[in-house]
Amino acid sequence: MTEVTYTRYEGAEAAGLLNAFLPAYEEVYAEPPYLEGPRDVADFIEHYAVQAKRHGMRLVLARHGQDVVGFTYGYYLAPDTRWWTSLQDVQLPPETTREDGRRTFVIIELAVRKAWRRRGVAASLHDLLLDGVTAERVTLTVRPEPEAAPARQAYQAWGYRRVGTTLPWEDSPLYDCMIRDVHQATGP
Repeated sequence: MTEVTYTRYEGAEAAGLLNAFLPAYEEVYAEPPYLEGPRDVADFIEHYAVQAKRHGMRLVLARHGQDVVGFTYGYYLAPDTRWWTSLQDVQLPPETTREDGRRTFVIIELAVRKAWRRRGVAASLHDLLLDGVTAERVTLTVRPEPEAAPARQAYQAWGYRRVGTTLPWEDSPLYDCMIRDVHQATGP
């Protein structure tokens, strides 16, 4: 069996790789609790085009041969981010929500195809994405439903803690917002 290989891409190079990992995205997010269909995938494609232009954009692909078996990407939160204002159940103090374009790195997606889970692929993707990140902290969101428990447990094992519930966009489901200090950002 061929090993999984990992490659990190940055900036414009990451922007051009959507089609490489889109089949993996469609497969993972068709599962519960997401149950995404064609309209959701179209929205994701639009969002990725915008997100790929963000400061510090990084994409990591995990491949088995030519097949993408997992992916993750993120970037630095901009000073005018709405990330912290979408929290529903807590109001964080201004010193916590202040952003300067380098303070917080956000992981937007981290997904692994079902057949490749529980093999360390997610941890390797996470570590390579954050390798060399110079932010003070890292943040991400995870769905609260039981189907997402393995992801939430992995994040907790990697040092993330829940800071609140967020509604990231109008009509979105609720997510748990998690954060961890950068001194923990290079490995579980």
